[in-house]
Order: sequence, then C-alpha cells, then structure tokens
Amino acid sequence: MSSKPKPLPQPPPESTAALLRELVAHLRENRIQLREEWVRRITESKLLTAMTREEIFAEATSVYDNYVEVLETGSVEALQTYARNLSERIIPRGVETHEVVGIVLLLRDVLARSLFRKYQGDFELLNRVLDAYEPAANRIANTVAVSFVEERERTIRLQQEAIRELSTPVLQVRERMLILPIIGVLDSQRARQLTEQLLRGIRANRAKVVVIDITGVPSVDSTAANHLVQTVEASRLMGARVIVTGLSSEVAQTLVTIGVELGKINAVGDLQSGMEEAERLLGYRVILEESAA
Repeated sequence: MSSKPKPLPQPPPESTAALLRELVAHLRENRIQLREEWVRRITESKLLTAMTREEIFAEATSVYDNYVEVLETGSVEALQTYARNLSERIIPRGVETHEVVGIVLLLRDVLARSLFRKYQGDFELLNRVLDAYEPAANRIANTVAVSFVEERERTIRLQQEAIRELSTPVLQVRERMLILPIIGVLDSQRARQLTEQLLRGIRANRAKVVVIDITGVPSVDSTAANHLVQTVEASRLMGARVIVTGLSSEVAQTLVTIGVELGKINAVGDLQSGMEEAERLLGYRVILEESAA
C-alpha cells in the first residue's frame, strides 16, 4: 500500500525585520510619487494653511525621509530632534496641534494605501506587512505628536513668563534704588513671581532701597498679602529696605486680618512720597531752587 506523498516544506514566514527592509525599499523607490500624493492630501484637507505650498513641500520631504529612517533603524531620536525643530518654526506661525497630528496620520494613510496596491495579489503577505508596519507607524505618529505638544507647552510657558515680566517690571531709577510698580490683580502665583524678580533685581543692582507701588492693585487675598509681607522680609535679609506706597484701605484691612502689624511695614501714601523717602534713606538731599525775582 503506497503512502500519500508528503507535502513539500513551506518556507518560514518572513521576519518583521525582513518585511520592514522590503517596506523601506518600496518607500524609497516610490519616494517622489508618495511625497507628492501626501502634499496633495495635506492641501485638500486644509492643513498647515499658515504655510506656503513650497514650505509644506520642503517640510514634507524632511518628515518623509525621517519617517523612512525610523522604519529602517527603529530609532526615533533623529525624528524627535527634527520634530522639535519643526515645532519651533511652525508654532509661531499659528500651526495647531491637530494639524500636525493630522498630517502624520495622512502620511500613514498614504503609505498604507501604497502597500495595499503593491500586495493586493497576496493578502497573506499584505497582512504580515501591515502587522510589521502599523506598530512602527503608530510609534512615529506618537513621537511627532508628543514632541510638538511638548514644544508648544514650552513656548506657552515662555510667553507667560515674558508677559509676567512685562507686567511686573523692576526699574532702577537711581543708583542702589529700585521701583516695582504693580498693576492689576495680585494673586498667589504672581506674588511669588514678583518676589523672585525683585530679589534678583536687588542682587543684580546691589540695591539698598526698594519702592513697591501697589496703587494699581484693587485688592489681594490673604495668601497674596502674606507673600507681600514675605517679600518685604526677604528684601530686608538681602540688605534692602522696602517702602510700600499706594496702600488701599482694602489691602490694609487684609493685612490686618491676617495679623500683620502695619507698623512693621514702611508705608507712605503715594509714589512721589515713597521716592522722596527712598532718596532720604539713601542720603540724597533735595534742594528747591527759588525762582529769580
């Protein structure tokens, strides 16, 4: 009795690394066509509208090449660096997070469609290629999105710090004399930032007298009032005497409520009087010239 012929051994499925190498070769071979299709999809989707088509094409070329490099090497470091640099360039142009995520997802879609066309005759191989491609593509999309969000948050923090710097300027009006005019709401966060700025100013200018004018502060909460008192004490420890001007009745009541002895704060009525007091403490003498008869 003859036995059935044994089936021929099947070659083992290609490894993920081999499939990715084949994928990388395909993407490089079709680089121009796929890149142009991607740019067209970006334009049709009305993404990156703050940039010209030439700018979009230039950035798309760099992103595409970085994308393929990640698929080839598995390393996202170069892509992270490029994504941060790209973010620095386009965030000031008004490009939003959803636009960056959108263009990366469009690229993933363009490349996936290209793979469908290439392997449409062998669905088993297509599935293996997609299984190798999708995790890498998702990792790339996540890397770009996270890098952009981190850079955007950094930019926002810098802008907020710049606004706070402008809103609480420490001004040197005489040698060893600083003025800190405060306008607007004095909340806890701003009070902390104010203290840091003032202490830096005292150290940098070797100030001996500081005039803090709060005429433009309508009210403060108890926490901010405590910060104000701490600012006075910290300045004193650094060798500078503090004169507070423009103290409103509401702010004075808050200081009393939290138990501050107003006698410990050198307060005068207005900024002009505060500057005169500061000059006296520094040893300046104001001489009024009598007009000629």
